[in-house]
Amino acid sequence: MNVIVIGGGWAGLAAAVELVRHGAKVTVLEATRQLGGRARGVRFGPNHVDNGQHLLLGAYHSVLAVLRAMGVREADVFRRLPLSLVLRNPGGEHVGVNALPLPAPLHLLAGLLTARGLEWGARLAALRFLRRARADKFEVAPDVPLADYLERCGQHGAETRALWQPLCLAALNTPIARASTRLFLRVLRDAFFGARHDSDLLLPVKDLGECLPRPALDFIESRGGSVRLAARAHAVGIEHGAVTGVMVRDEPLAAEHVIVATPPEACLNLLREHAPLAETVERLGALSAEPICTAYLQYPESVTLGRDFLGVLDATVQWLFDHGRLTGRGGLIAAVISGPGPHIVMNNEALSGHIQREIARIFPGWPQPLAVKVIRERRATISAVPGVDRYRPGHATNIKGLWLAGDYTATGYPSTLEGAVRSGLICARRILKQERRAP
Repeated sequence: MNVIVIGGGWAGLAAAVELVRHGAKVTVLEATRQLGGRARGVRFGPNHVDNGQHLLLGAYHSVLAVLRAMGVREADVFRRLPLSLVLRNPGGEHVGVNALPLPAPLHLLAGLLTARGLEWGARLAALRFLRRARADKFEVAPDVPLADYLERCGQHGAETRALWQPLCLAALNTPIARASTRLFLRVLRDAFFGARHDSDLLLPVKDLGECLPRPALDFIESRGGSVRLAARAHAVGIEHGAVTGVMVRDEPLAAEHVIVATPPEACLNLLREHAPLAETVERLGALSAEPICTAYLQYPESVTLGRDFLGVLDATVQWLFDHGRLTGRGGLIAAVISGPGPHIVMNNEALSGHIQREIARIFPGWPQPLAVKVIRERRATISAVPGVDRYRPGHATNIKGLWLAGDYTATGYPSTLEGAVRSGLICARRILKQERRAP
């Protein structure tokens, strides 16, 4: 069985790993010169940094399963911490929530009751919201903007500003005024109402390329698969309702199955010439995107947050990560801005200055950074708006042997690394199941 995977991001690599470990012959085609997709490395001074800072959850079971399948120890690539959130604003206000060592969901409920920096009324309101979400079985019909649902649940004040709004932006990359309640509730369910360790935070201690893409490359090639870089697929071959392969430049590559694991706009370009895929193309065209900006600031090595990461309230910057503590690069701070906002129209110089001033108000004793790099992913995720699920394409298509993988597909999850990996595994397992039934 020959399978071609178009795209060397986390979705495509997860599919390829699952297929080769079950004996399939797999070729991965990556258009650029490095693996990782939108979780790739870029140069900053003498080092490489990720094109965006990521934080994973213990509930990301698909990511962890792929790592285990490749023999990668979780502790070698992630630091696992019990849920602990500290948020500060430039005025000196602190909010802190720590999960307690109790079974889920008591660990979170007790953490909210003992939260620092929140009045009792806000803590009790947050608990009422979680009780309402659980009573609703983490579903809402029809889907509505999260801000409306929060209002309906009596979330009017500090609990929204300090808890639900930061969590929504971190998980969905979409502001609460436009975010899907349904997707947000699924994140709450999976992270906080399953096993206690599902709410753990997984912080990369290496570049993301070393966490999954590099081990995947070695694993795939060690089992007879092939990974080709700078190999852009120009067309997907389809005859008589079935896929026949892929065209790379002028080179035809035959395959019984093709998994298109590219961003949605690249997928649309590959599919739009095929009339039987018109409905899928229409769905892809209806998906909108949200940006993420990450600024890396290199301070003197002595500069530290004093913790691995910190949330920021009432500012453009939302999260700060200390790479001195995480990756050993002393003084390197990552500042993350999820979703849209006035910062989008700033040029890099203006945005860099704005971020530096915000950080200086929180840490007035810090010196000026020695260097700054601003990275913008203008189409980092799909917009997680109400009703978005009806536009997210399924993994099987109406063309035999043609599959779609990516964080934008119908995984039931937001556009996250977990969603990407989950989609790749779904495609691979359906192919394997289909082939086992074949005569």
